[in-house]
Amino acid sequence: MRPLTERDGVRSWNRVSCANSPAQGTGRRAVPDELSLGVRDWTNPLTGRAGPFDRMTVMSVLDSFRLDDKVVIVTGASSGLGVSFAQACAEAGADLVLAARRVDNLQQTCELVRAAGRRALAVATDVSEPADCQAMVDAAMTEFGRVDVLVNNAGVGTAVPATRETPEEFRAVVDINLNGSYWAAQACGRVMQPGSSVINISSVLGITTAGLPQAAYSASKAAIAGLTRDLAQQWGTRKGIRVNAIAPGFFASEMTDQYKPGYLESVIERSVLGRTGDPAELAATLVWLASPAGGYVTGQTIVVDGGVSIT
Repeated sequence: MRPLTERDGVRSWNRVSCANSPAQGTGRRAVPDELSLGVRDWTNPLTGRAGPFDRMTVMSVLDSFRLDDKVVIVTGASSGLGVSFAQACAEAGADLVLAARRVDNLQQTCELVRAAGRRALAVATDVSEPADCQAMVDAAMTEFGRVDVLVNNAGVGTAVPATRETPEEFRAVVDINLNGSYWAAQACGRVMQPGSSVINISSVLGITTAGLPQAAYSASKAAIAGLTRDLAQQWGTRKGIRVNAIAPGFFASEMTDQYKPGYLESVIERSVLGRTGDPAELAATLVWLASPAGGYVTGQTIVVDGGVSIT
């Protein structure tokens, strides 16, 4: 393959030597000051800065996964994967707003965040109530002055045959899993600045079935994919906010502890990797999507399921 030239519409730029550049020994790459690719007046909608490289030193690969001094809201942060998400974001450098229906259930998560050297704020929140979601964001703005990332993790599930499930049971699942994600995103979207990110937690059961009667849960999680795409389309260009979803497979949590004997073993047999997931693996995916490393990803549902959905 021949190198691109001015005949291809790519103008040349001055060569620079990295040997004497300020970036030497810092692990960061220097960007030429006289970059001349015909994009001088272009503004990145995610950062509000000019140029595709933001006219700043390009981050090293590992630095791009940092969340230093960002403010992250995690709903459903009192147990299960929500605890792992909060701890991972704190370890990546973020301050946390932790939301759950009962504040006293959040104390352990707060301690994990503070042990990582970051600040934590616990807020009692029922995400199925729009007013609660707005109060959660108001508390975050009062305490930290900003919201950079929302992790819509709050969720519930049932396993009831479709002919027996009551309207109240079905609505209760949808109210939290789908409606709650929307109300929380709506409240955050009102205050988020360009470069912010919303991450909705869906499920592999929104993509495939796994042997249990979970119509309400599966429907609510499948709907998250559509919600994610639409919010990404609405807020990408206009607000500079990225919106993505993660569809986890089977990870050890309080929810999997409730499965009937033998069920989890049958899922493991179906998995290409032959095991359940480690919560740290899922948390790493979330940090990627929340960080500058995922800055060109929006409107996507990332499946993290050990291959369950392809068998």
